Amino acid sequence: MSLIKSISGIRGTIGGPAGDTLNPLDIVKFTSAYATFIRKTYPNGSGKIVVGRDARISGEMVKNVVCGTLLGMGFDVVNIGLASTPTTELAVTMAGADGGIIITASHNPRHWNALKLLNNRGEFLTAQDGAEVLATAEAEDFVYADVDNIGHYTEESFDERHIDAVMALKMVDEEAVKKAHFRVVVDSINSVGGIILPPLLDRLGVTYTFLNGEANGDFAHNPEPLEKNLSGIMDALRNGNYDLGIVVDPDVDRLAFICEDGTMFGEEYTLVSVADYVLSHTPGATVSNLSSTRALRDVTEKHGGKYSAAAVGEVNVTTKMREVGAVIGGEGNGGVIYPESHYGRDALVGIALFLSSLAQKECKVSELRKTFPEYFIAKNRIDLTPETDVDAILSKVKEMYSAQSDAQVNDIDGVKIDFPDKWVHLRKSNTEPIIRVYSEAHSMDEADALGKKIMQVVYDMQ
Repeated sequence: MSLIKSISGIRGTIGGPAGDTLNPLDIVKFTSAYATFIRKTYPNGSGKIVVGRDARISGEMVKNVVCGTLLGMGFDVVNIGLASTPTTELAVTMAGADGGIIITASHNPRHWNALKLLNNRGEFLTAQDGAEVLATAEAEDFVYADVDNIGHYTEESFDERHIDAVMALKMVDEEAVKKAHFRVVVDSINSVGGIILPPLLDRLGVTYTFLNGEANGDFAHNPEPLEKNLSGIMDALRNGNYDLGIVVDPDVDRLAFICEDGTMFGEEYTLVSVADYVLSHTPGATVSNLSSTRALRDVTEKHGGKYSAAAVGEVNVTTKMREVGAVIGGEGNGGVIYPESHYGRDALVGIALFLSSLAQKECKVSELRKTFPEYFIAKNRIDLTPETDVDAILSKVKEMYSAQSDAQVNDIDGVKIDFPDKWVHLRKSNTEPIIRVYSEAHSMDEADALGKKIMQVVYDMQ
């Protein structure tokens, strides 16, 4: 496997089964290219760049290379240390910086790491901006500062200011949450959630127990917050006396809940539940990506709002949210984006809003889950040969289903076919010769059958 380069940054492995694909030379080159882009984009800016990281074992090494390179490019570095992705995003604007670099491989295993790049609003770069950084890195077209213009280095924490910002949100009902006396168990998967979530829960008056709370980067299980990886916290809920389970990924931008009986609330329903609460007080538009559950559309329309779909990827969702003036949006992987706070996925915001909703409704988590439309998403893949023309296949699928009266076809990101009571979404991978097939229906069997049906259509084309 080679280094993965995308508009949002670079990602690779440091040891592990794939060997070393992210090395210090790569880090220097892409950090230099990013600094070159920032200087060109904000010539009259502050000359500051924020750097934050999750608790991965390789994080200290990567951070040192990134900070040293930025100093060599003449930028002042504000190192905020072990910090969540949303904290780093907010720190960019709070510090008046020209940009930020988040050192995290999100939900990937322990031997992965990555650089995620932010603009001066603390948001991920657009596709056009990301492409410019990649081109600059490829050309190695950058100039370092002379000795009199090397940048300055400072360290500062923004955790408390992040929590203050969350608590100041109008929709966070601090009084109701405190009166509810919630008892929760949290799995922070040995990363920065174990640092920032305890003071947030303290402010909310929540009693808590942490699993995997030490931020040492030695993940106790696969860090993606999916049911197959969460047996420990699910057992704790079945055997303990808790009202709720909370799970975050290593950089705390994805959020999953577990019901009081140890069953999954459903990662897709994190956004749905929070959106239902927000829309009940502030009706308006919502946005999620094409591969997210239709339940958000149903909930939005129930409250008199309009739902819009965006291409997969946080920057695509936030762009669409601005376009339609969405009051809330996000992604079905547990990513809540609430513009009243900032345009980025933020598990702290999601937790505070969810607990506010639960406290006001005075119900159990499992009871709340039953109030939402029931959908199931099946995930499959079509393996192809490297020489396969994937775009031609997707074009044929689009043409075939566009002719059907009961189907609506969207091609802004692969091909999504919407039927009255179900949908299927085909997306090509940017890193390997496969087509990912996501399908949703009112039962898992029906969703899987729909996906398999479309897969057979593709196989018959070859």
